[in-house]
Amino acid sequence: MGGDTGGIERVYRRRRGLPWQYLGMAGLLCVNALLQVEHTSADDPYAPKWRPWVLLALVAVAVVRVLLEQFRAYTRVTAAGITAQGALRSRTWAWHEVYDIRVERAPRGSGRMAPQWLTYLYDLEGRRFLLRHLDDWQLDDPYAEVSELCLAAAPRRSLTWERRPNVEERILRRAARRKAWTWAAYGALITFFVMVVLDIGMVATGSPEHEFLLFVCVPLASFGILGAVLDRYWTSRPPRSLVQGP
Repeated sequence: MGGDTGGIERVYRRRRGLPWQYLGMAGLLCVNALLQVEHTSADDPYAPKWRPWVLLALVAVAVVRVLLEQFRAYTRVTAAGITAQGALRSRTWAWHEVYDIRVERAPRGSGRMAPQWLTYLYDLEGRRFLLRHLDDWQLDDPYAEVSELCLAAAPRRSLTWERRPNVEERILRRAARRKAWTWAAYGALITFFVMVVLDIGMVATGSPEHEFLLFVCVPLASFGILGAVLDRYWTSRPPRSLVQGP
């Protein structure tokens, strides 16, 4: 955290590195991708050459993004507003543009390899933005830190921190939309694995293979259809888990 001027000037950067389990998993993925690239031609000269290279590219992109998130990203809080620097781009909000700052539980499945509590900025349109490194990995008590920030920023805002029904409704609908497309992504992943099993069966029976159709078109179609259906349903009837208390 940077210097403190009047209780509001501060910068949140990485203080704690990634756990060794995370780094070990990333290393294993990289090694596996390299081995796949090296041995595909030798093991099966008729196998598609694009598979291992796509895997290697995806792993490389993921590793680079994680490194940028760790060493480039930060959150800066000043008397003028908040700046969130991400892996590639930054965004700044003046205090009058900030509706609320909330500490929320991280998505399920993060386990010990990711923060359990994350901090988000909400604007007046109900849009949510992650404030990086303002979490329980880098801070002992992110909730107390955010409460202190909101208290210090109150005199610099033309608005109070009170909740507004119209903005809360927008936040709820956007949360329902995120949930819908997250579940659509899960459905597309399940569809992909089903297509892998189907492709194995086709190879075993000598049937013609349609890899692009099975591994790209079908999962993407399932993602779009499932996302559209869930989006329409959940935005009109938000799940109880998204309904915020008073």
